[in-house]
Amino acid sequence: MKVPVIARRAALALACASLPFSALFSPLAQAQAYPSKLIRVIVPYAPGGSSDNVARLLNQKMQENWGQTVLIDHKPGGNTIIGTEALTKAAPDGYTLLIVLNTHSINPLLTTLPYDPIKDFAPITTVGVSEYMLAVNPAMPGTLKEIIAQAKAKPGALNYSTSGAGGLGHLAGELFNTVAGVKTLHIPFKGGAPSVQALVAGQVQLAFVPPINVIQLIKGGKLRAVAISGKSRLASLPDMPTFEEAGLPGLKVTNWYGMLAPAGTPRDIVMKLNGEYNRIQGLADVKEKLQAQGIDPFPQTPEQFGAMIKSDMDTFAKVVKSANIKLEN
Repeated sequence: MKVPVIARRAALALACASLPFSALFSPLAQAQAYPSKLIRVIVPYAPGGSSDNVARLLNQKMQENWGQTVLIDHKPGGNTIIGTEALTKAAPDGYTLLIVLNTHSINPLLTTLPYDPIKDFAPITTVGVSEYMLAVNPAMPGTLKEIIAQAKAKPGALNYSTSGAGGLGHLAGELFNTVAGVKTLHIPFKGGAPSVQALVAGQVQLAFVPPINVIQLIKGGKLRAVAISGKSRLASLPDMPTFEEAGLPGLKVTNWYGMLAPAGTPRDIVMKLNGEYNRIQGLADVKEKLQAQGIDPFPQTPEQFGAMIKSDMDTFAKVVKSANIKLEN
């Protein structure tokens, strides 16, 4: 005998009513509906830098696949601390994310933070890795050895710009001072774009930067490439030697880009984001665009990314101590 429709509906309503309220809105149920609205990605730097460019490329592909708007929210300042703290105040629902660089592992070594760099975040994945290069204003002499010779002849006369005090560019500059036996002065800016603009304008002479920030300017003759870290030359700038080829093998600096969510974000949502970001990195056109800017795709699990953040903190602690780097420098 068929049960009348009204009776079936009544039975279903009674069954739902008997479930705990939390079961109706469990993480699994939320994840199955995710995403259902706009996603905001915080970039803790000024517009135009490498993290901004990477985020925009990823956002476009995510938006196309998921059919939801993915917006950039720039929150520069405080060596990424302002933007990073903003994520900790967002709801842990997968609709507010943060793109970070190695700076996330460096900041705890330099100052007291308004958040815990490990406990207050849910790692999603890394979305790229690149070496760092030395770019100079075209008015500088030609080779790395000539630049070092000039720096030794006039200690403190040469300046290098960075996207912020305590960032990877800052560590690279201080490592350069130590390995080359010179003294150059650090000039921090609020982001990669203003840092590079100062270099183009001749306000500073040097900059240690990810290639994505300067490749087009180098090809346009507004900046000059000197050397790059890593074991191989950059495909898009094949004439630029590695630091080892140029006579400075001790300068080894690698930069990564990663995505974080607030702590407490449901595991299913974290894994859905992980799968999407790793899928995007595997797309041929995305890989081509990243590599054209000196970035290689670098997909990981959330656990691998979390372990890397902790490992980098241990590694950078040695550099910060030996160079006596402080956030206010």
